Amino acid sequence: MLAVHNLTMEFPGVKALDAVNLSFQAGKVNALLGENGAGKSTLLKILSGVNQGYQGEIRLLDQVITFADTKASQAAGIAIIHQELNLFPNLSICENLFLGKEITNSWGLLDRAAMDRICVELLAEVGVNASPATLVGELKLSEQQLVEIAKALHSQASVILMDEPTSALSDQEIDRLHALIRRWQAEGKTIVYISHKMEELFRISEYFHVLRDGKSIAAGEMKDTSEEALIAFMVGRNVIIEPKAESFAREALAIEVKALTLGASDAKPRLHNIQFKAHQGEILGLYGLMGAGRTELLETLFGMHASEASMDIQIHGKPCSIQCPGDAIGHQIAFVTEDRKKDGLVMNQDLAFNISLPSLHLGDWLQADKDAELAEKYRQDLRIKSASIEQLCGKLSGGNQQKVILAKWLATKPTILLLDEPTRGIDIQAKDEIYQLMKQIAAEGTCILFASSEIPEIVALADRVLVMCQGQIQAELTGSHLNASNLLKEALPIL
Repeated sequence: MLAVHNLTMEFPGVKALDAVNLSFQAGKVNALLGENGAGKSTLLKILSGVNQGYQGEIRLLDQVITFADTKASQAAGIAIIHQELNLFPNLSICENLFLGKEITNSWGLLDRAAMDRICVELLAEVGVNASPATLVGELKLSEQQLVEIAKALHSQASVILMDEPTSALSDQEIDRLHALIRRWQAEGKTIVYISHKMEELFRISEYFHVLRDGKSIAAGEMKDTSEEALIAFMVGRNVIIEPKAESFAREALAIEVKALTLGASDAKPRLHNIQFKAHQGEILGLYGLMGAGRTELLETLFGMHASEASMDIQIHGKPCSIQCPGDAIGHQIAFVTEDRKKDGLVMNQDLAFNISLPSLHLGDWLQADKDAELAEKYRQDLRIKSASIEQLCGKLSGGNQQKVILAKWLATKPTILLLDEPTRGIDIQAKDEIYQLMKQIAAEGTCILFASSEIPEIVALADRVLVMCQGQIQAELTGSHLNASNLLKEALPIL
């Protein structure tokens, strides 16, 4: 159905693709694997018409084809679900789905009723319970990802490119998506599927293709390979994610929260009567299904919802008030957000700017030399793959962008680090590096609160886990009780 021959793409200082040869089979799910920076997203951007200026050729049904822009790719029957969501937050769901494909009546006017009707059907298929008129910017990240999938469903494309389509989805939503993919397969569509979740790839894919450093490394049928072999292809060696062998928790408390509530007084609160303690050096996990309140809890602790929130909070044994993120930073709290593109980085600025940004203090003279020195230190310490500290963050791979976010907050020397899905959408090698970093800073006495939807990582890393459901802490698990079965059981609503 779709093939590339000797595809090469260069950016200043970086050869993103180097004579890549791949063939994707019709009616099959073709897994595309590789570390962050291996060239996967660049390849998909070329196939979807985003990037031009490449060498080599693209063949669709054995015919050489070029795309001047994204519309040309769409006209050829190719749709893409971007990892970094390609939606307009200030437009409604319906407007996003029909942008460039609007339905008009016999008078040439927009047929809003017809578009709303189709939009409702598409949202039902992907499991989004929202009105077509809802602004995309008001949706949660997982709901936005489902809207992106609905766009592909609406496109009627013959080739669907999926870049980390499940990175923000719950298990139930993933099952729904996989059912849609099986339907697309039955219709003869070609699926190119990028994911760093190995269990998911073995469950949904028939073929695999591995890129490393922009080159084609291996390809074959999934039934003939193993997780260990694929990881070795991706990184050039075997990688084993080691669980935390010991707890670094100390006796002294880092944070104590009582009676935390979030929500207007005339509505059901999003968070209700949250109470917990966390110690210096402890890694405290937060687990829950979509909408359980994990993100809202971390945001509230960081002062992002002060007008709607109330709580009693003590930092290192002293009562304090956090009315804005500046207050939180002043109390040495740092927050790595879930959505690195929207909340984590200034994408059109370089590493030096982003890493030094939260360390600036009002009244201080800006010192470019010190900022550059700080940025270079963390670029090396966290092994951020970039041409220099002057490279724009928008040009980095997802894993390296995540490292820049960690670097900018570690530069503030936090004693409490809030992490919301810290490994979302990054490869297994980058995950392992972040896991090792979490263990290192916990060993140094930093208290870490991290929310994750990936059960294996939360079981491997957390000393304790608070299981959230419908805005409340439903259970606390530790020791032998901290396992996948209990996490799932406690995360379900009590009927």
